[in-house]
Amino acid sequence: MRSSELPFRPPDARIISEQVRLCLEEDLGSGDLTASLIDAEASSQVEVICREEAIICGCAWFDEVFHQLHAAIRVEWLVEEGTRVAPGTLLCRLRGNTRALLSGERTALNYLQTLSATATRARRYADAVAGTGVRILDTRKTLPGLRLQQKYAVTCGGCHNHRIGLYDAILIKENHIQAAGSIAAALRAAQAVGGGVEIEIEVESLADLEQALTAGARRVLLDNFSLDQLREAVVVNAGRARLEASGGVTLKSIRRIAETGVDDISVGALTKDIQAVDLSMRFV
Repeated sequence: MRSSELPFRPPDARIISEQVRLCLEEDLGSGDLTASLIDAEASSQVEVICREEAIICGCAWFDEVFHQLHAAIRVEWLVEEGTRVAPGTLLCRLRGNTRALLSGERTALNYLQTLSATATRARRYADAVAGTGVRILDTRKTLPGLRLQQKYAVTCGGCHNHRIGLYDAILIKENHIQAAGSIAAALRAAQAVGGGVEIEIEVESLADLEQALTAGARRVLLDNFSLDQLREAVVVNAGRARLEASGGVTLKSIRRIAETGVDDISVGALTKDIQAVDLSMRFV
């Protein structure tokens, strides 16, 4: 399945190209000394196998690595982006210049194993709240340099993106409120400078929630509320604002949180607490 047909879209091809260029520069530097031992004209076929159950993600970055190293390399994918695969699944075959295949192996697999790990974790959280109508959101707790890549992987796993960065939405947190003087003052300032972007405010108590709603908040983050507090917050809110639960969320607790009636749950672990998927690339 081509990316244009997917329900989730990777970043623009120019962005992917630049991201891959920087990663290859980091790894190759002035050149791959070990690969230079191989005949420059040699050609090989390799296979990539997934050793564990996973949601596959990152094909566009994987392909771009080899495209930049040797445009004649051909990648044949046997699974679609976003597919759940079983241990031992053959993901793709590559044919082309042996030096380029060797030089690109680590960078390509780094992308595929990291983004697949992110998508796999996201799918577990999405499955945990299935049927509740609650959205699971990511955060800005992404691996340095992989913000757009991991945000994309989250959507491959069936979860949703919160703001991408500090530029596309306003999230008023405790320190902002203290600096502004009050919840109402912080909201007024945000509304004055927001320029039409979404405004969300973090509250730490039911009293803070009342203040935020009175001040006209339309999206509220409930920080580290207990289950009982979340249920009460839903009653107090009475549909006036979109409520997001956050803080200490785990796979074990997320279903109970979703059943309190909140609209969203944000989970930093989607992107920061991942373990790379076990992949291998072998010559055949």
